[in-house]
Amino acid sequence: MEFAIQAEELRKRYGDTEAVAGVSLAVPTGTIMGVLGPNGAGKTTTVRMLATLLSPDSGRATVCGYDVVGQAREVRRKIGLTGQYAAVDERLTGRENLHLIGVLHRLGKRGAKARATELLERFDLVEAADRLSRTYSGGMRRRLDLAASLLADPTVLFLDEPTTGLDPVSRRDLWTMIRAEVDRGLTVLLTTQYLEEADQLADRIAVIDKGLVIAEGTPEELKRKVGQERLDVTVADAADGAVMASALARATTSVPTVSDDGRTVSLTLVGGVLGISTALSALNDARVDVVDLAVRRPTLDDVFISLTGPQRDAEQERALERSTA
Repeated sequence: MEFAIQAEELRKRYGDTEAVAGVSLAVPTGTIMGVLGPNGAGKTTTVRMLATLLSPDSGRATVCGYDVVGQAREVRRKIGLTGQYAAVDERLTGRENLHLIGVLHRLGKRGAKARATELLERFDLVEAADRLSRTYSGGMRRRLDLAASLLADPTVLFLDEPTTGLDPVSRRDLWTMIRAEVDRGLTVLLTTQYLEEADQLADRIAVIDKGLVIAEGTPEELKRKVGQERLDVTVADAADGAVMASALARATTSVPTVSDDGRTVSLTLVGGVLGISTALSALNDARVDVVDLAVRRPTLDDVFISLTGPQRDAEQERALERSTA
């Protein structure tokens, strides 16, 4: 497998704070790697090192086969970067913004003009092309920013929380455009705090916490690590909750739990479709009034909380206590 980005034990310290404590990543060519983590986890610092904006204190990384420290100029020729905030000049029109950046990339006036026109069409900005960019909506500004990062036709694109502050419709529009670029062969490293965004876009996800990669895999692999599917059954009468739980306990190998109000019974599903069929049969035999029934799959929210939430720190403290006892 060919990798567009490879990082081994990257570290970066600011004074007494170790922002990145040994991050290792491998991003296959033509895919999207999502990087998740709480604020201060080291996501942006990692991106800045891979994009040659910061030098790592130790470790090694390559982008498109070029070392980010020893061959930084070659790396910059291969990458684009869209930061957390749209980096467009509000005093210029959308077309002028792209033309200026194209000239700075040494495309020449004619080449910059042609490339700007192509990207304005690709990102649905033709009608607004000759308006000042300060009149653009947030979604339009982000599309213009993304277009600017693609002017030099990069092989790898770094997206650092690209949809922060966008409304749901604008966010989904941008997702469509990002996926279209990947279909053209682009490789993307995406940091985000929108778990739905990572679920929708990323081929693989790395979870970073306290400067380290603590989990990696496809979205489905990470969800399976959290737990199995659950069945939630809500009854009309709270008095029937215990009856329902008893019926499900007799029919399955799982231990049902009943909500505080007595109306919702939950249990872990074992055996996939067969487990659902068995549970439904038990519901039918119990002869109670069911008002809602749903199969709940683990989400990336569950993954994120289980890996980075307070309970993880508590588990680490208990492990440390056991090891030193």
